[in-house]
Amino acid sequence: MIALASFGSRDVRNPSHAKAVAYLKEQLAAIPGVVVQSHRAAYNGIALENILAIIDPLTAAPPDGWVMICAHYDSISNRTPGWNPATTAAPGADDNGTGSAALLEYARVLAEDRAALRQRVVLAFFDGEELFFKGSLAYLGSLDAPPPYAAVINIDMVGFNPLADRLDLIYYTNASAPLRDRMIAANDRYQIGVSPLLPLLANSGAIILDAAPFGLAGIPAVAIVERYGDNDATFPGNYTFHTESDTPDKITNKRLWLKAAKLTLATALELAR
Repeated sequence: MIALASFGSRDVRNPSHAKAVAYLKEQLAAIPGVVVQSHRAAYNGIALENILAIIDPLTAAPPDGWVMICAHYDSISNRTPGWNPATTAAPGADDNGTGSAALLEYARVLAEDRAALRQRVVLAFFDGEELFFKGSLAYLGSLDAPPPYAAVINIDMVGFNPLADRLDLIYYTNASAPLRDRMIAANDRYQIGVSPLLPLLANSGAIILDAAPFGLAGIPAVAIVERYGDNDATFPGNYTFHTESDTPDKITNKRLWLKAAKLTLATALELAR
C-alpha cells in the first residue's frame, strides 16, 4: 500500500499511473507459479490496463468454475479543490491501496498452495474503476459466453474506521445470495471477527464497485468495503477518500484491513480447494 501511494497518483490520466503498472507487474512476475497477463482496453480515448495474476492447480485447471478476487489499483482525487487529474496527487492509500496490497499478498500465499487448489484463481487488478468500473466491464466483455467464473470477490477500501471492525457486504442480485451467505458463514466459522458484517443488496450499477458488472451479468459476485452509504453509529465517514489526503497515515485500522483480507481469502479458498 505504501509503495502504491508513493507514486503520487494512479489516476489513469496521470503520468505516474505507468509507475504503478510497472510495479505491480514486477512484484507479480517475481513470484514463482504466478502467470501474469495484461488485458488492455480504452475509455473515451484513455488507455486502461487490467493486470491478471493467474494461479492454477498443479494439475490442469478446469475450463470453468474459476474464482476471481479483484481490487482496483487506479486512484482519483476529484474531491480536492482545483483538482486536475493529470497533475493533482491522488495517493489512494485506502481507496484502493488496501485492496491492491491484499491481492499482492494473496499471490504469494496461493502460489505456495497450488497443490491444494482444484480451481484456477485469478487475482484481477482492475484499472478504471474510478471511471465507473470501466476496466472490469471491459474485461467481462472480452470473455467468451458463458464466462468461466463461478464467483467474484471484490475487496475495496478496507483500512479506515476508528469506531468498529465493520464491513459492508455488497451483493448483486439474488444470484449472489449464496456467495453472500458463504462469506457470512466464513466470518463465523474461522472467527475472523468482522462485526458488524452488513449485507446490502445492489440491483444496479449505481453502487460503483468492480463486482458490479459481474454480478449484474448473473455471475455470483460480492464486494466488501468499509462503508458504502451514509455515516452511522459504526462508521464516522472517511473524508479523505478521493482527495490528495488519502495517504498511508490515514490507514488507522490495520486490524480491520487484516480481517477484510482474511475473510476474502478464506471465502475464495473454500471455493477453489
